[in-house]
Amino acid sequence: MNVNEHDSRTEHAGDGAQVNTGTPNEKTPVPDAAIPELVIISGMSGAGRSTAAKCLEDLGWFVVDNLPPALIPTMVELGARSQGNVARIAVVVDVRGRRFFDNLRESLADLEAKNVTRRIVFLESSDEALVRRFESVRRPHPLQGDGRIVDGIAAERELLRELRGDADLVIDTSSLNVHELRAKMDAQFAGEEEPELRATVMSFGYKYGLPVDADLVVDCRFLPNPHWVPELRPYTGLNDEVSGYVFNQPGAKEFLDRYTELLQLVATGYRREGKRYVTIAVGCTGGKHRSVAMSEKLAARLAAEGVETVVVHRDMGRE
Repeated sequence: MNVNEHDSRTEHAGDGAQVNTGTPNEKTPVPDAAIPELVIISGMSGAGRSTAAKCLEDLGWFVVDNLPPALIPTMVELGARSQGNVARIAVVVDVRGRRFFDNLRESLADLEAKNVTRRIVFLESSDEALVRRFESVRRPHPLQGDGRIVDGIAAERELLRELRGDADLVIDTSSLNVHELRAKMDAQFAGEEEPELRATVMSFGYKYGLPVDADLVVDCRFLPNPHWVPELRPYTGLNDEVSGYVFNQPGAKEFLDRYTELLQLVATGYRREGKRYVTIAVGCTGGKHRSVAMSEKLAARLAAEGVETVVVHRDMGRE
């Protein structure tokens, strides 16, 4: 697998060290307009944090790798005093700094009190993928100690459980290579203007498992399966005949209409709560026909409502 963490990388931290020239006077007010945008990158070791950080660096973000959480507010304040030279900061927080990790919650509360716009990106991956990646680079997991790699992974999952729940964007890299992960990061951060809400509509097959990064899950298995229609079986939900078959079934159009209305309500709440990313997983048995057709229609409805939408067909072609 190509999405490997290289915990020995220091190039991001090098830039941060050059700027950290002292602790500013916390009592001196900083204009809100000068406060930089902040992204916190965290997640499982081996899930691609370094790749995500490098992608933001290439997009012009100031990236600091493995910064102790207690220093994040100081980093933001230094950026605010840079006279606009540091407008966007990305900080990688991981278990290499585990003795400081308990300070993250306090730092996040401090940032909120200072009206700092911050987002948390969490990189997730399956145990099997993480084990393969650590074995491929012949490096121990940072938390395994005298145990096995899987022991370190389990300990890290428990340590990061609460942070994962607070994340604005969760990316599952289990089946992604470096280029695919960079494409996902580009899709979320490359735009010149930040949209109110971004949605990923992902079709999947239940027989391959639920997407771990799904916020909402839609089950299309109540509709007749085109797989059992011989002339439709070779095609996918992208085919007009397959899509027509799916949406001519009783309840299909009504389901699409009502679920779109539900998503309008959910999207309003997400915007109100400051959540900018949502992943909607649409499933059928194999992820080839019904879920693909429904995902395409649902994404088109969301786009028509002003939601920036990306469509991903996770399992199409796996059969």
